[in-house]
Amino acid sequence: MRAVVNVTSDKCYENREWDWGYRESDAIGGHDPYSASKGCSELLTASYRASYFTPKVALGERSVLLASCRAGNVIGGGDWAPDRLLPDFVRAVVASASVEIRSPAATRPWQHVLEPLSGYLLVGERLLAGDGKAATAWNFGPDAGGTMTVADVASAVSRRWPGFSFTIKEENATVHEAGMLSLDCSKARRHLGWQSVWDSDETFNRTVNWYRQFYQRGELVTGADLEAFITAGRQSSAWWLCHDCDNTALPE
Repeated sequence: MRAVVNVTSDKCYENREWDWGYRESDAIGGHDPYSASKGCSELLTASYRASYFTPKVALGERSVLLASCRAGNVIGGGDWAPDRLLPDFVRAVVASASVEIRSPAATRPWQHVLEPLSGYLLVGERLLAGDGKAATAWNFGPDAGGTMTVADVASAVSRRWPGFSFTIKEENATVHEAGMLSLDCSKARRHLGWQSVWDSDETFNRTVNWYRQFYQRGELVTGADLEAFITAGRQSSAWWLCHDCDNTALPE
């Protein structure tokens, strides 16, 4: 058996500025090129699955099961990519500069990068075990408390890193950007037994601490974060993080 997990983004959905989270069955689309590219990736994944990798065919000669995963905004230590909110905040505080926020009300589902990664691995494990029901689309996002505005994220960082400052300057956007975006992850919770391990406080504690340890002490605490995540998951009955769990308790 071979497993393919295609990771796209929560931006793959046709954004309608709903107050509730998008489900895997909602329409795919995008007003901007980035979102459209993620929607295209999802459509291609679904077409290949329907044409070549249906569970009935996949369990025969081809032996391939294909799934797609859609995560919310991820944060965590080690991200220095340009034009991303947390890395931009980190570069600013290290340079003793203030950050100007132009879309303070933009709302996104924020989660530590280890959260969706655990979901991807869980889906891959199910596919490798020959579970054709896992060969579909899955959302992996935070609990309700993790859906925050950009201004809230900036405030969360400033409370944890003295010296970080920001100003808010609202202006009319010249390009389209979604204002409200959140995910409904009830499907993953119900059918995979997946759940978030860290709440928003611990997510920002771990993320800001990673960068502070790196810049102030030259230390990498990635291993410690991973160990803490696994330990917290086991304590919260996240069975997929526990090697000695009773398999009879796994969701059907």
